[in-house]
Amino acid sequence: MNATASKRMTGYDRRMRALMNDPRGRVLSATKGRRRAAVAASVTLTVADVALVVQVFAYDQRWAVFALIPVTLLWCLAAGVLNGATAGLFELRARALDERQLMERERARATAHRMTGALVIGAAAGLWLAAWASDGQLTRAYVAPLLVGVFVLLWMMPLWVAGLQVQDTPADDFEDDAVPSY
Repeated sequence: MNATASKRMTGYDRRMRALMNDPRGRVLSATKGRRRAAVAASVTLTVADVALVVQVFAYDQRWAVFALIPVTLLWCLAAGVLNGATAGLFELRARALDERQLMERERARATAHRMTGALVIGAAAGLWLAAWASDGQLTRAYVAPLLVGVFVLLWMMPLWVAGLQVQDTPADDFEDDAVPSY
């Protein structure tokens, strides 16, 4: 990070940067397999949260409120692991990131945008086919949940993509003053 950017950082930026780069949390996302598991958990918990919210608001199922609490807490944990794995790419302000991190964030956003676009086109085509097959009656029930799903995809997909794109930090193979043997 250059000196100009570090001067513009506020106390909040410094605290959040320290939190997102805390080495104690790295054990949860140290390997590619753990990061993939965190992304899978986040996707699963996000789908569960959306399904439960739809149950509460669309179908007036009050039991779903009680199920929503632990699922949301677990979702927060999974999102925290991904934010730690990505060093806060999507939680930190741009002024708290260096040039490499800004490029990584933009690359993840671009990839997520393409993936989300393909999923939205597929969902719209499926909704159109369902409307055609049922004379429009079936689609009215699915429009609101589909729009909620699109919003959640737009919101979460960049974090999921960044979690999958993070590279392992190279381990030091030898000490600073040790000479490698060939």
